[in-house]
Amino acid sequence: MRIKSLQLRAKIVVQGFLSGLHRSPHHGFSVEFSEYRQYTAGDDLRYLDWKLFARSDRYYIKRYEDETNLRCHLLVDLSKSMGYGSIGYTKVEYARTAAATLAYFLSTQRDAAGLVTFDQEIADYLPARYRPGHLRRLMLCLERATAGTRTDLAAPLEQIAITVRKRGMIVLISDLLAPIDLLQNQLGYLRSQGHEVVILRVLDPAEIEFKFDKAAMFEDMESGRNLYIDPVAARAQYLEKFNKHAEEVKRICSDLGVDYYQLPTSQPLELALFDFVQARVRSGRQVSRATNRAAR
Repeated sequence: MRIKSLQLRAKIVVQGFLSGLHRSPHHGFSVEFSEYRQYTAGDDLRYLDWKLFARSDRYYIKRYEDETNLRCHLLVDLSKSMGYGSIGYTKVEYARTAAATLAYFLSTQRDAAGLVTFDQEIADYLPARYRPGHLRRLMLCLERATAGTRTDLAAPLEQIAITVRKRGMIVLISDLLAPIDLLQNQLGYLRSQGHEVVILRVLDPAEIEFKFDKAAMFEDMESGRNLYIDPVAARAQYLEKFNKHAEEVKRICSDLGVDYYQLPTSQPLELALFDFVQARVRSGRQVSRATNRAAR
C-alpha cells in the first residue's frame, strides 16, 4: 500500500499470487481458471505453453477461443464512508487497489475488464475491453478516484443492467454501509440477465470490532451528524445492529446466488484475488454442469 503507482502495486500483488500458485502442489486450481488443460496425444503442439512446462514440468494446452474469455465489470464505491481508515490507509484506497489488482490479473488472462466508479451517481464508466492501452486508462480512472458523497447502490447497478447486454461477471467493491432496500431488486435483475455477481465488502477493522475504549464525539461521514458516544456502553448495541445488517446482506446474496466475501482492510490483497478466482472457478463449474445436463 506504500507503493505510489497503483499499476505497480497491482502488478506486485498479482505476481506474488501467481508465484504462490505455481509453488503450490495443487496445480488443478490455477490450471482450471487459466483455461488450461493437460496435453493429450494428438493435440496441436502450437498451443503448448512452454513457460508453464518450464515451471511445472508438465505439458498443458492453452485455450485462446474468444468465446471463453470473461467480460468483467468492476464497480467501485467512492462514497464518503469509504474515506474512513484506522490503520494508515482508507477503505477507498484499499478498494481502488483491489480493483486495480483484479483488472491487472484479468489482463494477464486475456479477459476484458470494465470499470464503474460511483457515490450518489456514476463518476466514471469504462466498458469491458481487452486491447492495448485499455488497462492504462482503467488505472488512471482509479488513481484519480477519491471518496465523494453519500452512497447510492441502486444507480450503478441499474446503469450496468441497462448498458451491459452480453453476459459476464459483475464485481461490486463496497462497504455496503447504506440502506439496502433496493439491493435485492437490483442484484436480482442482474442475475436474471445471466450475469455472475460477486460482492467484495471492504470494511475497516474498527468497524467490525468497535474496540474504541474512550468516550468521544463520533461523526457520520456521509450525513455529517455528530454523536457523543461512550463506546463501552454502546458496543453491544452497535455490534448487534452491524451483525444483523451483515446477515441480511448474506441472506440476499445466498438467495440470489451471489458470491459474497468480506474483506477487512488489514487483510492481504492476495486473499481478495483468491476470493475472486474462487468465484470464477465455481461459476465455470456451474456452467459446465448446466451444459452437461442440457446435453443429456
